[in-house]
Amino acid sequence: MFRSIGTTLITGFFTIVPVILTVYLLYWGAVTSEEVMGDLLRKLLPDVFYFPGLGTLAGLVIVFLVGLLMKAVLVRQVFAVGENIIYHLPIIKTVYSAIRDLFDFFSPKKDSFGRVVIVCLGEVEIIGFVTQEDPDRLPEAFRGEDTVLVYLPMSYMIGGYTLLVPQSAIRPCNMSMDEAMRFALTAGITGKKVPQGKARVKTA
Repeated sequence: MFRSIGTTLITGFFTIVPVILTVYLLYWGAVTSEEVMGDLLRKLLPDVFYFPGLGTLAGLVIVFLVGLLMKAVLVRQVFAVGENIIYHLPIIKTVYSAIRDLFDFFSPKKDSFGRVVIVCLGEVEIIGFVTQEDPDRLPEAFRGEDTVLVYLPMSYMIGGYTLLVPQSAIRPCNMSMDEAMRFALTAGITGKKVPQGKARVKTA
């Protein structure tokens, strides 16, 4: 009886926590935007034009406009110059580069994180993500004509291993970036069952 109750509680916990965290992050972003932008708008606009939520709306508009501006080549070049300055500032460059890499990791750009592959280590196969295929962008000691840099994420935590592996040790994986990341980070728990109509048939 107690075991059944405990299992039910754990199931409920793991069901509701992701929902709560997602809602909280959205709430935190909205409240932060409202506090920052709301204070500014109240100083610039008459009280009659201000209403609760205007700061959040203004924040979304600004983010959208920045996204539009980043599509312009000139703006990207100016931003790159600014980033280059940051990368030369002590301490700041370490913090900024780590945060930048983390956001690039989850960037929606198709070329932001390479491709999903299966790394073959003997009889063991591991899902990995190619992070760098251009040898010129690797440290000189890592450069090779037939090697790529592959990131292997660890389950249930932000962390993993970055390996330099030969092309012969990897093969394509028919999974999207999001599917592969969820599958790897949850140790396969999120794996979806293949419908019977689409099941692969073994051939002799």
